Amino acid sequence: MNNPLVHHILFDLGGTLMCARGDWRPILEKADDALGKKLGEYNIKLKPKVFRKRLHEYYEQREKDFRETTYHFVLNELLKELGYAEIPESVIRSALDALYVVTQSNWQLEEDTVETLQQLKSKNYKLGIFSNAGDDEDVQRLIEDFGVRRLFDFVLTSAASFYRKPHPRAFEIALAQWNISPSEAVMVGDSLEADIQGAKNVGMKSIWITRRAQFQDEDMRRIKPDFSLRKLSELLPTLERISITRI
Repeated sequence: MNNPLVHHILFDLGGTLMCARGDWRPILEKADDALGKKLGEYNIKLKPKVFRKRLHEYYEQREKDFRETTYHFVLNELLKELGYAEIPESVIRSALDALYVVTQSNWQLEEDTVETLQQLKSKNYKLGIFSNAGDDEDVQRLIEDFGVRRLFDFVLTSAASFYRKPHPRAFEIALAQWNISPSEAVMVGDSLEADIQGAKNVGMKSIWITRRAQFQDEDMRRIKPDFSLRKLSELLPTLERISITRI
């Protein structure tokens, strides 16, 4: 008897379902300025370059231990060090929101995202997202603004889950939303390390979307996706070839 086909698909977000409209450098400068200006409304002085430097330290750490301490934590701790104790939650949140209003403007869905997702839903595939992201509200707002939430069973982030891909716990948290085993799902993403190797480590099939992928030759030799596709519109025929492995 043939094994049943996989019908649960876990997607990455940035670089897979959405992409940047343009260069991030001026966007991030504008975003940091917006955060600093918002804090200034509460008589809190923070130089944008100081905040960005701390973020880079945070980025380096989370790529080592795959733990997500979030932008909120980073900003709050930095302000404490600068002598601003007991900052209200609403102040931290409003400053981050000011930053994300700017960065969200630079994200757009890939041109084949909506059509592909609708096609998959029409074939009764179950869809979910796990995004490595430093702020959960930022991602949830993007999903709302893109108008695609109805197509997904869940939208998870490392900010809300504490663990980043490729940590096995990130995938376990996602699979628990469906109450299924790793062999019953496939991971679709652009990162060889986070998405593909992470999925393979827990026993999931993997599909590498290459059009936005950034990687080293060493990564290519070390990490082997089950399938490599250039774009999302090639996804359905590939999925129809993947079956659940029964142990």
